[in-house]
Amino acid sequence: MNNYLDPYRDTGLLHLWAERLQKYQGKPLKLMEVCGTHTMAIARYGIRTLLPERIRLVSGPGCPVCVTPSYYINSAVALARRPETIVATFGDLMRIPGDEGSLLEAKSLGADIRVLYSPLDALKIARDNPERQVVLLSVGFETTTPIFALAIDKASQEGLNNFTVLSANKTMPEVLKVLAGDPTVGIDGYLYPGHVSAIIGTRFYEELAEKYGVPGVVAGFEPLDILTAVAALSEICNEGRHTVRNLYTRVVKPEGNPRAVQAMERVFEPADAVWRGIGRISGSGLAIREEYARYDAWKVFDLQIGEYSEPEGCRCGEILKGTKSPGDCPLFGTRCVPENPVGACMVSSEGTCAAHYKYGGIR
Repeated sequence: MNNYLDPYRDTGLLHLWAERLQKYQGKPLKLMEVCGTHTMAIARYGIRTLLPERIRLVSGPGCPVCVTPSYYINSAVALARRPETIVATFGDLMRIPGDEGSLLEAKSLGADIRVLYSPLDALKIARDNPERQVVLLSVGFETTTPIFALAIDKASQEGLNNFTVLSANKTMPEVLKVLAGDPTVGIDGYLYPGHVSAIIGTRFYEELAEKYGVPGVVAGFEPLDILTAVAALSEICNEGRHTVRNLYTRVVKPEGNPRAVQAMERVFEPADAVWRGIGRISGSGLAIREEYARYDAWKVFDLQIGEYSEPEGCRCGEILKGTKSPGDCPLFGTRCVPENPVGACMVSSEGTCAAHYKYGGIR
């Protein structure tokens, strides 16, 4: 028994909230859970099956692996094929298909690719292999970017000259603005990510609600967290209020985590970024600052940003915007399965297609 989590998984309370939601008679709502961890939790706990037909939950672009463009994987694979290079990465990037195969395929052909549990592990690999170039793959949102910044800062302090970072880090605010202002997406309210919010706080969401008229609720990841957040958000939307509520106060504060933000901003600066399936969004990415250019793999290896492309027939882009469901993709469950993924939404453990394939229940 986990005494800390037990109250958020209380079966009796879950039934009560589910019954309350089933009585909802307000206007039809399209709500978006932004975070990939929410997507997986909602599928795992069967949350969608507890909701009335008038409340529809769709998944957003909150899975960092899913929104990483193919040219990033192409560059990572090209670096891995260099005999003098060691590529260090988290495991969720290994199976994403690029134009010339995945990192997993490159590893099977002899590339030295090492799966990490922390970006700081890559520094030890660099220290232990002074004759090799160690390239750390850096993909993520504000949740994980501070630890990548710490790795770069420590490398600078130590004067490591065989360590670089291939960055594709992104931030949530700009993409949320794009989605909120897109009438084809038609989002009535956001279920905001607990992890990112723990870093950036809630003030941006309040500005977004005021400017675009799209309310939101910050939620945790347990079943009761999610059900109560959906209920609160439905009530706010139905009353026409453009407000934001934080229902994850045990973790998220209005000011976020200023120290983590400062660490991130010390090493990274805003830049344009390509979001897979959405396109280029101004100021939504994070580039390594010039002061740390010696650790920027894009510059050190003179890598070129290629053209963005989607596999033929793949609907990941529309799924990431919430305008399509996995079942609308002609490849889903046929050519595209977890063992042989075509699109990034099936590769990542937080991808919408992976969640739908494993648990079902996404309408």
